[in-house]
Amino acid sequence: MGKTDIGPPDFWDMLPEAMKRNYGTWKYHERVRPGVLKHVSESGEALFTIRSGSPRLLSIDFIRDICDIADEFCDGHLRFTSRSNIEFMTTDESKVDRIIGALNTMGLPVGGTGHSISNIVHTQGWVHCHSAATDASGLVKAIMDGVYDHFTNTKLPNHLRIAVGCCINMCGAVHCSDIAVVGVHTKPPKPDHERVTAQCEIPTTIQSCPTGAIRRHPDANIKSVAVREDLCMYCGNCYTVCPAMPLADAEGDGIAIYAGGKVPNARKPPMFSRMVVPFMPNKPPRWQEVVDIIVKIINVYGADAKPAERLGEWIDRIGWESFFRKTGIPFTEQHIDDFSHAVETFRSTTMFKW
Repeated sequence: MGKTDIGPPDFWDMLPEAMKRNYGTWKYHERVRPGVLKHVSESGEALFTIRSGSPRLLSIDFIRDICDIADEFCDGHLRFTSRSNIEFMTTDESKVDRIIGALNTMGLPVGGTGHSISNIVHTQGWVHCHSAATDASGLVKAIMDGVYDHFTNTKLPNHLRIAVGCCINMCGAVHCSDIAVVGVHTKPPKPDHERVTAQCEIPTTIQSCPTGAIRRHPDANIKSVAVREDLCMYCGNCYTVCPAMPLADAEGDGIAIYAGGKVPNARKPPMFSRMVVPFMPNKPPRWQEVVDIIVKIINVYGADAKPAERLGEWIDRIGWESFFRKTGIPFTEQHIDDFSHAVETFRSTTMFKW
């Protein structure tokens, strides 16, 4: 196939030789221990995979260090999973412990396989995102410190996925993770009228709003826009096209927690996560209240769920009433969906699961 500079490179060129030799002929796999997988092909050849967590936002020095490990033990090959885990692959079983030792020397944990918590997928947060209502990297660090033992062992009923989205645009897998943290704005953008005139195209700014909350300013002498607060859904689209309409607010920004989502269709179809905590204020750098609630949910789930039962499946079995009672999370009026078509999703039966 001829080379081209259009599109991604051919994945075949990136595969380790053992994968190329056995492509499409893998017979089975084993979980040797937390963080170590063994895939066996029909030819009998075995490939060992060592999974490590990573901070996701990486420095050049860090990338060079993990590449040195790959060069030394894995013929120069490594890969990142969709949740930013780092995986090193080798056909030599004697190298497994040496790879783990090299990763531990860097301070990286090995785990995230089987019935455990994998690396947290998250968005950019305050580091980069212009519409962030909370941080991502700092919050994820605090959460992972609280659930570290669940990354390095496999004692949960099933694997558990956590996601963090720094705003409701959710460019992380927030809607379909077992537990999710979402940054939420509670105050609409405040136009800086002098800057709007100088920096923004008013028609473009008006059209950027998906709910029609942005209008021309009612005073014809003010060449700017006004925001209808009752229509604003705090998405940040207007700020994207008009930097004179900042959305971030130290008092109005905070965090919501969701639970019960999943992607696979094993046992039950894919499930959307649902809100369990409507709002918590940002309290960096450790977000201890958020971490405590997440740890509480995981501990109750681990003690009460059946083997192989996902978090959402466990909630579906015991009922949301029991979930709130067992976790001690208060149920408030904010939990009730007030969307105009929400009645179609309401439980209309008299059968309650207590």
